[in-house]
Amino acid sequence: MARTPRIGFLSLIWTRQTNPILAGVLKGLGDLGYVESRNMAIEYRGAEGRAERLRALAADLVQLKVDVIVAIAAPAIQAAKDATTTIPIVMAFSSDPVRSGFVATLSRPGGNVTGLDVLTADLSPKRLELVKDALPTVSRVAVLTNPGNSASPQQVEGIQAAARSLKLRVQVLEVREPAQLTGAFSRMPPERAALIVLSDPMLFAERRQIVTLAAKRRLPIVSDWKEMAEAGGLIAYGPNLDDLARRAATYVDKVLKGTRPADLPVEQPTRFELVINLKTAKSLGLRMPQALLLRADRIIE
Repeated sequence: MARTPRIGFLSLIWTRQTNPILAGVLKGLGDLGYVESRNMAIEYRGAEGRAERLRALAADLVQLKVDVIVAIAAPAIQAAKDATTTIPIVMAFSSDPVRSGFVATLSRPGGNVTGLDVLTADLSPKRLELVKDALPTVSRVAVLTNPGNSASPQQVEGIQAAARSLKLRVQVLEVREPAQLTGAFSRMPPERAALIVLSDPMLFAERRQIVTLAAKRRLPIVSDWKEMAEAGGLIAYGPNLDDLARRAATYVDKVLKGTRPADLPVEQPTRFELVINLKTAKSLGLRMPQALLLRADRIIE
């Protein structure tokens, strides 16, 4: 009887309800013929939003001798990489993995890590352009970021560089845990501004609280997650997470069939989506330009 492969999932947040990437990878594995408890075993390890727990959870997966670790976002990828140099690691969601030190190059990852680069920092200028298109009178942008995320510095740098060329002032607000969100919003500028929420698992998990706090200050939110727009943000622009998750599942399949991570080039998104919440725009008294609405892949009304 063939041995049942064991897959470890590692994430700051992990339930299928709160982590769409996790749910998407599981669906992608199902489409490839993998069924939990039949021909694959899964070990879930989620840090419940506490990044300091990730190292111990990664070590636990290594001790269990899983066949592959699916690490979701930079904090989990770093913890997994620190825990093992032999067990294959699939990055289901990573921003600039070369600069973060996860892989040597995109075409030749080297080592035991491969997966997906979601181009978060590279898309920062595009999101600022959307702010200017949607809110031409805005001169200041508040940026909400988690400095504990190793991918955050390059995201912030990308925003600041793009803001200079667009003549926008940037205020960076750092939040390491949900309890700090209220204080961060109290430091936001009183004048008309936009809020960009950078990619981070903790901020994603707290998106409803962020939307509620932003609504009280009448701040339009721009992010890279459609889920943020669905929760009440104004604009979302970024890779299609369903497509990314499906592609992450193919990496797991190839690794389980014997391909070394070092021989699997890191892939980048090919599908992007622009989501506009017209209901939120109306509640903020904003008139969205028709040209921008025509570019949207989805409009929430």
